[in-house]
Amino acid sequence: MKEQSLQSLDPHGFHKLAYTEWGDPANPRVLVCVHGLTRNGRDFDYLAEKLSDAYRVVCPDVVGRGKSDWLRVKTDYGYPVYLNDIAALIAKTGAETVDWVGTSMGGIIGMIMSGIPGSPIRKLVMNDVGSFIPKASLERLGQYVGTTPSFDSLDALIAAVRSVSPFGALSDAQWRQISESAAKQDASGKWVFRYDPDIAVTFKAQPFADVDMRAFWNAIPCPVLVVRGDSSDLLPADTLEEMKKRPNTQAHVVANTGHAPMLMDDAQVGVIRKFLLG
Repeated sequence: MKEQSLQSLDPHGFHKLAYTEWGDPANPRVLVCVHGLTRNGRDFDYLAEKLSDAYRVVCPDVVGRGKSDWLRVKTDYGYPVYLNDIAALIAKTGAETVDWVGTSMGGIIGMIMSGIPGSPIRKLVMNDVGSFIPKASLERLGQYVGTTPSFDSLDALIAAVRSVSPFGALSDAQWRQISESAAKQDASGKWVFRYDPDIAVTFKAQPFADVDMRAFWNAIPCPVLVVRGDSSDLLPADTLEEMKKRPNTQAHVVANTGHAPMLMDDAQVGVIRKFLLG
């Protein structure tokens, strides 16, 4: 695994987009993995390592998260900038086509990009996000996005993550990895989450409401695998059933998991590998 970065352009200047890269850098087969709203590219360490035999895997920290820069103008946080950044990343790889795994927000970015004319996306995996998002799930996310909790120790931060994250069956080592990679120590020595709390500015700009993205979903021309946690509130079961009616759509449900499956066991990776390489 290598840590890399590039300079990308937003409406008010340049910013650094950090990413991790796995596998042979000369491999023309590229997989882009994009994380959820407050997470970062290190969430895909397990998946990326497992698929690095077949792919050059790139896992960006979406701007404002992880080791990427924070935007100067907070209202710039949104899908136009995110799409531009990842288009720049894909261009840097030199790949004519890519496959995509996106969790939550990362799945939405992939869904939008897939439907744009000339899109490079060949196959798309949408992890626990779909064509319709209920208001209640956004209200739940809104309870913590933009808050700035701090912790006296890394162990306390890990305990907090475990208490609120229905990610399914993870080992203690996996909980530590996904928590530590999403955290840093501030100037006072406290542990805080590694994202700009002002990503919430656009997220909370309008009153929460149901989000209907069927126009984006129906514009996708490529094969899609939709993964759902069986108790997810962000991707309801009836939405998944409706999505399965679309041609070239497969679905997989992860048991005993909410939002969102972390793709950190061999069974989940195997489903994705079979879809992408089959």
